[in-house]
Formats: sequence, C-alpha cells, structure tokens
Amino acid sequence: MRRIKFGTDGWRAVIAEDFTFENVKTIAQAISDYLKKKGLKCPRLIVGYDTRFLSDTYARLISSVLAANGIGVILTDGFTPTPAVSFTIKDMGLSGGVMVTASHNPAHFNGIKFKGDFAGPADVSITRNIERQLYRSKINIGDFEKLTKKNKIVIRDVSGPYIRFLKSYVDMRVLKEASLRILVDVMYGTSSDYFSRILKGTNCSVDILHNSINPSFGGTNPEPIARNLKELSMAMASRRYDIGIANDGDADRVAAMSPDGEFINGQKMLCLLLLHMVEDRKLTGAVVRSIQTTQILDKIARKYNLKIYERQVGFKYVTKLMRTKDILIGGEESGGIGYKNYIPERDGILGGLLLLEMMAMRKKSIIEIMKGMEEEFGMPFYKREDVRLPLNERNRVFKKLSGNVLEKFFGRVIKARKNLGGMKLIFEDESWIFFRPSGTESILRICTEASTKEKASQLVEDGKKFLFKNG
Repeated sequence: MRRIKFGTDGWRAVIAEDFTFENVKTIAQAISDYLKKKGLKCPRLIVGYDTRFLSDTYARLISSVLAANGIGVILTDGFTPTPAVSFTIKDMGLSGGVMVTASHNPAHFNGIKFKGDFAGPADVSITRNIERQLYRSKINIGDFEKLTKKNKIVIRDVSGPYIRFLKSYVDMRVLKEASLRILVDVMYGTSSDYFSRILKGTNCSVDILHNSINPSFGGTNPEPIARNLKELSMAMASRRYDIGIANDGDADRVAAMSPDGEFINGQKMLCLLLLHMVEDRKLTGAVVRSIQTTQILDKIARKYNLKIYERQVGFKYVTKLMRTKDILIGGEESGGIGYKNYIPERDGILGGLLLLEMMAMRKKSIIEIMKGMEEEFGMPFYKREDVRLPLNERNRVFKKLSGNVLEKFFGRVIKARKNLGGMKLIFEDESWIFFRPSGTESILRICTEASTKEKASQLVEDGKKFLFKNG
C-alpha cells in the first residue's frame, strides 16, 4: 500500500486498493490534528461529496472523525458541487472544507480535496502540514448517529445560498430576455439540476443529459472532453439547441458545444470568458494562467493592456495569486476557471452561466462569437498525450531539455524555455511543446499547441521521438 500523498488537487486513489475506509479515517484524523495545531477556537468544517461509489459513506466517516476530535461539522445533505462547498466556507465563515471526489478521474477512483478558510484549494504548505500529521495519532472516531443528535454534525442543504449568489453574479435580466435553448450534460455528476433551478422563470429552456446516479459514469470518465461528449454532440446536431454545456463530475470545470457540433474546449472557454469579462462586463485586473494554456491569452492581454501571470499546473497555484492580487480571471487548460469578485475557486456552473450571459449581452450565436474571436486572435490547436516513461529516466530527459546545447527541436528554433513543474519549449512561430511528469505515476504528459491540427499532432510525435531517443 502506497503512502498517502496529496497531488495537484488533493489525494486520489483506487477504491478498495489505496482508497480504503482506514486511509480515509487516517486523513480525517490528520486534518483534525492539523487544525488543532493551528490553535483555532471552535473550528468548523463543511464536508461535501460527489456521486461516486461510496462517496456518501466516506463523507460520513470523515465527519465522524472530525466531530469526535472536537471539530464542528456541516455535512451536505446530498451530493454537492465542489464550488458550492467552497462557497459555503466563505458564506458561513468556516475554517475550511473537505470534498470527497475524484473529479474527472475514472469510476474506480475516489479522492479527497481539502479547502482552506479562504474558500479555495489548499496550497502546498497546507497539504504538507496535513501530510506531516498522518499516522501520528490514534484515530478518534465517534458514532455518526449520536454525533448528529448532539448537533456535533449538522446535516444541511447548502445549495440555496450558493444558487442565490450565482443569480446575483450574473445578469438575470439579460438572461430572462434571451430565450436561449440550452442542453446541459452533467455527466452523471453533481451539477445535476442547477442550471434548471437558476434559469427557472426566464425565457431560457434547459434540457439535461445524464442526470442520474451512475457510479460507472456510463462507461466514460466524467471529464468534459470531446471523446466523452458524443451524446451531447449528437443531440446538438439536431439544431434544437443554441448551446451545449458540460461539467465534470464535481462541477468545477466547464466545456461547451456549439450547434454545428464544434467542441469548445477549456482553452477556448478561458479565452471567451476573458473577452466577456473585459468587453461586456467592463472589468479590469490581471490574468493568471497555468503554463499549459493557449498563447491566445497573451494576445488578448496585450490588446487590453492586462498584466498576465503564468503558474505551474494545479489550480492551487492560480488560487494563491487570486488571494493576493487584483485578478480578473484565472484559469487552466482543462476548463477550471475562477473569476473576479468571487471566491478563489474554479466553478464550472458559473462558467456555463457566464457563457450564456455573453451570448445574451451580445445578442449573437456562439458560432458568431467564436468566429469573431478567431478572426481577431486566431485559434491554434491544442493536443495532449500521456506516455509511459520510467521515473529513473526523467532526469536525463529534463537535463537535455533545459541545457543550452539544445537550440533546435526537430528543426524548430527554440525561442524560449520555461521550467514550471515541467519544461516548455516555445518556438519562433509561437507554437510550443510542454513536457510534464506525473507526480504519482511513471507517466509523462506531452502537451502541444500549433497553428494547425497536423502541426500540433506532429509536435506530439516529435516529443515522443525525443523521449525515447534521449531518455
């Protein structure tokens, strides 16, 4: 059994292999000990969970350990989106939160995310301190039913305040008049009926795909990428809808689909919503983006004189800057996006609503909006592929990538290198390749961006040749 270790976004493991009842209780005890060491007076946490197999049971276990250790617990009364859990931390002034979810991972995984008192993903300093408490104390667990009767654990529906806030954030008047026909693929996840509830009373119509509990997620990962959204794509081809929206399993990521079947990935969503915040909402501030995001963001930032920050992969690095700087929008390539005047957290439901608001404010179809953006800024193609590379071979590969000896990459002149949790090579034509090692597996991710699909694919192939020639 591997030691528990937090990755880019919490701890994730295979159910019944490493994600066991005992390990879940061990993490809950470590979180309890971490909070005690902080010396907080009457700490309170929210515990939420997704639609995965046994997530509700794991959440009860965590709550029983926390409460037995003198920590007040608010347990959600059903599966709940991660951003709703994070919002509740701010709304109720809590000490933090725990979310039982493996987000977009395959169905046989589950996981635990810890949220700080600032209502966003725990940074490395917090997760390291929690890890230091692992296995140090005997697990103190109480009886769940007795703890609820004593109000040590309070079961609560937190959706109401979250929905009210979202309705105050977006322009409901504009949406009410828009008469948009919307299809939402919730991917058997936690976003469930949230769009229907928020848009109730408007002239918008909402239909939902995969709105049921299915721990196998219909045989696909609950990740909003093109290959997992075939039913959404087929439904959009009917031309009955103006826009399709998709959220991942815990609803902190967003993607979309246009009526002509074009998949609008996380990269494009980030660009669209940045333009919406600047051009339609007239907001100012800096942009913070993960290293794998598109160069189009730089072009938009240059046009509007926006400062842009680049951080390594993991929204916790974006969050850290959102807490200290005037950030207009922060995002990553996978569709995890955070917004000004909100909590420092990704929110896939809010992202979908803002896309609807953009269409409503401009009185244009998503196809027209996309065409305008691409005509002005271009829209290169992004591709990612994971390859197996033994851990002991990585050092040699990255030494070769970072050395000044390497001036060209398969004929392409290297204009710049960026070493942020991996190595990014940027070429003269603004195409790029990024090599990022997994923190837990013998996998290296190759991400590329180029002006055409063929060039992006060729960059991936050249990346693989480089690895196995020099690794």
